[in-house]
Amino acid sequence: MKVARSAAATDPGRRRRHNEDAYVCEPPLFAVADGVGGAQAGEVASRLAATALRETGADGADPRRHVDALVQEANRRVYERQTSDASASGMGTTITVALFHGGVVWIGHVGDSRAYRIRHGELEQLTEDHSLVAELVRSGKLSPEEAESHPQRSVVTRALGSDPNVDVDTFEVEAEPGDLFLLCSDGLTSMVDDGTILDETDRNRDDLKSAAKALVRAANRGGGEDNITVVFFELGTEEAGADEHTVALPPPREQVADDEEDTLDEVDGVRPIAVEEETARPRRRDERHPVRRGLLFVALLFIALIACAFAVWGLWRSHFVGAEADGHVAVYQGVPWNVVGNVRLYRTAYVSPLLTAQLSQQERKKLFDHNLVTESSALSEVHRYEQEIGR
Repeated sequence: MKVARSAAATDPGRRRRHNEDAYVCEPPLFAVADGVGGAQAGEVASRLAATALRETGADGADPRRHVDALVQEANRRVYERQTSDASASGMGTTITVALFHGGVVWIGHVGDSRAYRIRHGELEQLTEDHSLVAELVRSGKLSPEEAESHPQRSVVTRALGSDPNVDVDTFEVEAEPGDLFLLCSDGLTSMVDDGTILDETDRNRDDLKSAAKALVRAANRGGGEDNITVVFFELGTEEAGADEHTVALPPPREQVADDEEDTLDEVDGVRPIAVEEETARPRRRDERHPVRRGLLFVALLFIALIACAFAVWGLWRSHFVGAEADGHVAVYQGVPWNVVGNVRLYRTAYVSPLLTAQLSQQERKKLFDHNLVTESSALSEVHRYEQEIGR
């Protein structure tokens, strides 16, 4: 068995000016890295990690130890850079590595980028997200449906660069000819569901380059709120033809314009109502009684005002503990919800020097339960952990 085909595509998305993702597509080694810590620093971190993998490469040693060593070397380079360069302070990156060796795919994983396997028309997620929301789902504090729209779903609890050594999920995945493996950043999985990933891949299965670009387009149609990176590799028999190693570049501007034409407008498919239909329809009972209709409107308006007043009061009094996008623990005033247009119903009240990565999994479960408490309760809980960890 061997790597028969591979392809990759990356795109900044529709909301970001810079692409902080990096990837490796050099059979038998593949990886996706998603930088965190700001536009410039995140980009530096992900590229340092990808370069470390390329320079170290694959060897014939114990594959489990080698995959762990690859990730540790990438972590060392990111950590040394962010501790020695003030402009890169606090930067980090996720990384998901796949190494094909001896008929087995070995995975090394840190963060919330993902690895999938497609076999016999079914998509299987191989990695577990190291993210705040994923931990809340696993502990039963959030449902999978609530996690999809949670305002802090992008906060990772484990990343390269925060410590000299990093805890790596390293495991093997049995493989067979015809298996298709997918590595991707969360810019894909936060915008499209598993069914869309499978449909777009099946539709373009004969051309992995087209399949990678199709997934990028699907993520952009879904909103394109983050950088999007996709890496495919497919296994085949030794009797198959020569390896196909294809790297897809980011789509040109004119292609993005074409993609936007595929996205439905709010009024697409809506039939206009003719004036004749409006004048010919029978009058409803409440239209024949404008006074009754006016009283009903006033009553509903009064109820809405009362509800808004209670909501404002609740927002002012409620606090909860969460984490900033750069991983720092924080106290927020309001409720942990986003509404239409990605409007947040909370604001940052306090940012701690404490990082989520410094807390154990049990401590994160307890601290980030998102129960609404008073400001003093939230602050005292965070300060207690700061003192215990020595910050």
